[in-house]
Formats: sequence, structure tokens, C-alpha cells
Amino acid sequence: MAKHKLCGIVACLLITGQAIAGTNEARLARGKYLVEGVLACANCHGVRDEKGRVLAEKGMSGGFHLVEPMFDAYVPNITTDPETGIGKWTDAQLGKAIREGVRPDGSILSPLMPVEYYRTLSDDDLKAVILYLRAQPPVKSVVPKSTWNFPLPPTYGPPLVNVKAPSPRDKVAYGRYLITLGHCLECHTPRGEKGQLDATRLGAGGQSINGPWGESISRNITSHAEGLRDWSDTEIATAIRTGMDRSGKHYRPPMAFDWYHNISDADITAMIAYLRTLPPVESVAK
Repeated sequence: MAKHKLCGIVACLLITGQAIAGTNEARLARGKYLVEGVLACANCHGVRDEKGRVLAEKGMSGGFHLVEPMFDAYVPNITTDPETGIGKWTDAQLGKAIREGVRPDGSILSPLMPVEYYRTLSDDDLKAVILYLRAQPPVKSVVPKSTWNFPLPPTYGPPLVNVKAPSPRDKVAYGRYLITLGHCLECHTPRGEKGQLDATRLGAGGQSINGPWGESISRNITSHAEGLRDWSDTEIATAIRTGMDRSGKHYRPPMAFDWYHNISDADITAMIAYLRTLPPVESVAK
């Protein structure tokens, strides 16, 4: 009797272990998909050469230099190196940094980290992203400190708990979730004199973004005639995934087409469904 009971316990443990392993495997795959797709983390945290090309062998060890009148910023190392990266951070600390913009020492991350958009990241997707980041090799890279010519916000909002993603069955709602995680409107919305996004002109484009690639001007992605009104779904999907517009013109970074090509057909369809709902707004005069 004792032997049978022991066998039952062992079998239960084996089944439980397999379930956990399966869950972690699925979660790791989801994390990879998000980081290398919609979130495109290496678009900022990757290392670039003098022409702006990302050096994959350097991982997400940071150092990308951004200079504007309001700041002189360097993107941090988010590899698992314990001294120069996130190797000593707990999962809770890493999650708080990603979704709430707070470092382990209590300091606030800069607005260059799209925390306001990542606050919508679901608990399950946050766990997946953290698991994937943990699986990346450490790269030792000391990144200079950033300087800001404006005060950082005291907080990006209250602590977050029980954040859930919309159902993929609701294409528009799920598309909005994905577009928010991709912080598309952060670049495709014009900014005011003090650098703030103009919430009355969401998606109207016209924002100037400078980098090693030169100057990029974000395009209008609203349903206006100057935007995507006359574009087919296929043309929009091609532009997102390849960085090529319907006239054959190739977009410049920071459009993250090097990662967006990994986005699934279902998710691209949902994203386009949401973009179609953006009210028409005329482009900002150049």
C-alpha cells in the first residue's frame, strides 16, 4: 500500500513538473515574440554602428546616444550582466521598472522609456518578457549617465496589479493593446513646443526624429486622406513589416521594421483594425 502511495506521489510530481516546464516553455516563446516583435526592445537597447545598423552580437547592452535640446541621453544596458545590466535585479524590480518606470533604487526612469504605454502590459505578458530577458546572455557594457533639461515626473502612476489583456477575439480592442505596447503613437503624433505629445492630433505624424540615420519625419497614420484612408490592409501590413511604403519608398529608423516582420498575421490584422478607427486628422504642416 505504501509503495503504491509513493508511486502516486512520484507520478503527481512528474506530471506537475512537466506542466511547469511546458508553461515556462510557452511563456519563454511568448516573451521572445513580444521582445523581438511588437515591443522591439532592441530598437532602442541594441548597439548600433555609425550608420545606425543594430549589431545583433552585442545584444541589448545599450549605449544608443540621443541628443535633443531637452536632453542628452544614453539607453541603458538591459542584458543580464550583474554589474552593468539587470543581472542583480529581481523579477519584481524588473517588472516595476518596465511597467511603472521605477528602478530598484527608487529613482525614476526617463520618458524615453515608454512607461506610459507599457503600463497596459498584462501581467502574463510582463512575466513572459521578464523570462525572456533573463534567458539572454550577459554583456558587460558601461553606459554613460543621461542628463535632462527638465524635471522628471515624480511617478508615472499608482502601482499596477491584475492587468489583463483584451481578448484577441475583439480585434479592435486587441489591436489597440498591441499598438499601445508598440508605442506607435509616441512617434506618429506631433509634439508641442515643450516636447509634449499633442493629444488632440493623435497619429497625425510630422514628428522629427534624429539619429545616426539622419532625420526621420513620422507619417500620418490616421484615417485621413493624407494618412492611411486609401491604403489597403495589405499595403499597411507591408509597410509595418518591411518599412516600405506603397510607392516603394523605404522608411528610416526608428521605424522598427527589423522587428515588426516577426509580428503574426493575426496580430497585424488586429493592429490594422484599430488603426482604421483613428479619427482623420490632417498632417502637420512641414
